[in-house]
Amino acid sequence: MDMKRFSGHGAAASHAAGRMAFPHLGELLVSGGVLPAEAVGRVMARQRELGVPFGEAAVDLGLVSQADVQVALAHQFDYPVLPVGDQGVSPELVAAFEPNSGRVEALRQLRSQLVLRRAANPQLNTVAVVGAGRGEGRSWLAANLAVLFSQLGERTLLIDCDLRFPRQQSLFRLAPAGGLASRLAERGEKGAILPHPRFAQLSVLQAGIVPPNPQELLARRAFGAQVAVARDTFDMTLIDTPAAEVGADAQLVAATCGSAIVVARRHASAHPRLARLGASLRDAGVTVIGGVLLDF
Repeated sequence: MDMKRFSGHGAAASHAAGRMAFPHLGELLVSGGVLPAEAVGRVMARQRELGVPFGEAAVDLGLVSQADVQVALAHQFDYPVLPVGDQGVSPELVAAFEPNSGRVEALRQLRSQLVLRRAANPQLNTVAVVGAGRGEGRSWLAANLAVLFSQLGERTLLIDCDLRFPRQQSLFRLAPAGGLASRLAERGEKGAILPHPRFAQLSVLQAGIVPPNPQELLARRAFGAQVAVARDTFDMTLIDTPAAEVGADAQLVAATCGSAIVVARRHASAHPRLARLGASLRDAGVTVIGGVLLDF
């Protein structure tokens, strides 16, 4: 099922709507191309017979799947989730594909903690996601948190500051474009912050071309200015960073943001490296909001 097709009503849906008053969910299923317009009457009859919601009646008749209904309901309540198989983003964005899973519920708990901390200190609306080693989940966590904040209806910005091994372009399947590196090199990339077509409230600033001098670019005043603009423009800004083991980039970014989340992966992250990272962040005056231990 193509979520994009829920944004408008096809000719068949419009014609049928003129003949009968669809339940709103029925309109969405028809305009999404998963429920034939001529089947709406059958669904409504089964709905009356069983005394169940429209979507449940359609599933009972075998006309749509439960996944179809969940995507339509999400659209009805302005809650951006995606059907399994949507090629617009990576399946690693579980916040979009698995909204009812245990790990997404755990991510929502983290989001709630960030919201509460931000309420007490508005400066905590700009958070670096840092970790000691590569492959420990920084990019995954930053991307999924960004989706979750956008699902709250908050203006959300995700910045990929990993100018060494960037991942957000592939996670969100963005077309190659000038990104953060070009902006910091003052190459005039003014339009590089782009809203994502799948998530109305989410914008992404990808890393762009991997430069030969990532740490020097992140140390420029232009980066601090970029963060200041993001802080004033967006409700929440999440910043992906390189692993601390590859250089001081993460500490530079976190110090500019003023706050950070430390990510570790069970059976992968080395405790001494995490301890050194935590100490370096505290020495730089960074507010460490908390730590996240990923076990998958």
